[in-house]
Amino acid sequence: MPSPQQLARQMADMRAKLDEQRSALAESTFTGTAGGGMVAAVVRGTGELESVRLDPSVLDPADPEMVGDLVVAAVNVALRQAQEAAASSVGVDLGPLDPGALGLGDLRELLR
Repeated sequence: MPSPQQLARQMADMRAKLDEQRSALAESTFTGTAGGGMVAAVVRGTGELESVRLDPSVLDPADPEMVGDLVVAAVNVALRQAQEAAASSVGVDLGPLDPGALGLGDLRELLR
């Protein structure tokens, strides 16, 4: 079992890696599309909507609700991509530190 000093150093290293990954995620963008690419939404890793692009042919005055539905769908796709990237970035290699073996349970919760 690692000494308390080794454990503290490993946890500090893990926190630094997670902080780096959070920063990289915040700088990333994710694009979701709907309607066969007629609508595209770009979302930042922070969850902020950056932009929406509409193909002019999707703007049907007889069916204005359709464009709203397509925008919602595209934004949801982009947000899902950002969430998946965030979830996979938490899967950082923890090296020799095995939280289960140390009785720490889910280390991700401890680092929040």
